Amino acid sequence: MASHRRPKQPSRTRVTVLTATAAAAVALSSQAAQADPHQSKKDVKSEVDKLYGEAEQATEKYNGVKEQQEKLQKEVDDLQDKVARGQGDLNQLRKGLGAVASGQYRSGSIDPSVQLFLSGDPDTYLEKAATLDQLSGKQADQLKTIADKQRRLAQEREEAASKIKDLSETRKALGDKKDEIKDKLGKAQELLNTLTAKERAAMQAEENRANRSNDRVNLGDDVPASQRGAAALAAAQGKIGSPYVWGATGPSSFDCSGLTSWAYQQAGQSLPRTSQAQANAGTRIGSQSALKPGDLVLFYGDLHHIGLYAGNGQVLHAPKPGAAVRYEPIGNMPFAFGVRV
Repeated sequence: MASHRRPKQPSRTRVTVLTATAAAAVALSSQAAQADPHQSKKDVKSEVDKLYGEAEQATEKYNGVKEQQEKLQKEVDDLQDKVARGQGDLNQLRKGLGAVASGQYRSGSIDPSVQLFLSGDPDTYLEKAATLDQLSGKQADQLKTIADKQRRLAQEREEAASKIKDLSETRKALGDKKDEIKDKLGKAQELLNTLTAKERAAMQAEENRANRSNDRVNLGDDVPASQRGAAALAAAQGKIGSPYVWGATGPSSFDCSGLTSWAYQQAGQSLPRTSQAQANAGTRIGSQSALKPGDLVLFYGDLHHIGLYAGNGQVLHAPKPGAAVRYEPIGNMPFAFGVRV
């Protein structure tokens, strides 16, 4: 089996807290946070990290709603196509029956049941036509086919209308979540702007050190959970240094569940979009000591963060806004459980 030590990563531009959040400030309009001018750098960093955590929670909810919206949109499109095809079929059936009626009219012997159908309520005509005994077997079959088709069409239209209503509500929920994320990131930027140039430089240096730690991390010799898990981890390792961007699924930027779903997709395995849904994508592992490289690792009580176990107590993940894909000790975050896909 090939060694699973972390391969040397290509040099790439590291994305820092200041550059990423500054870009976010340009793109996002948000309310100004009421910062205490006496807050220390440590207090500001703590509050910024808290806001980033809340933004990530909102991001996972956004991802879930977006996935639901895409599913509903497909269902609406399929139903509308089905209704359009059904209406075309119905028009052809009615056209055929109309030709029969025209021939009967010219001969002066139009069937009363046909006349009733063409001029009356198609949904109730069968009950009325049942009292007529002039129908031929072929005409009866034609009339019943048309009525059944029309009823199904009405049901499909009703179902499509209901799905469209659900889709509209989902779009609103998606917009609300997007606004919430922008608000959290905007407030974090406002807090960062209260720091002095020296304090901002110190935070930037700290973030740079965290990114550079990828070059010296020891992953040990843990055997991967599976070939697929090893392939997913290798794919994610190739994205070290890529920026965290909320809602992103690659290939140049990621949020936490975007990275794990993209990595497993490269390994030929489809995963759900959100961290909470990925928590059910395989066998749960309750002990950190039982984790193998390639396993998913869930964090926090609400499972709003996820990464890939890389070996030797290290997790590879897209950490937070303003940070790059990198390794971190698994103990840096509250461990919930692992998942072996």
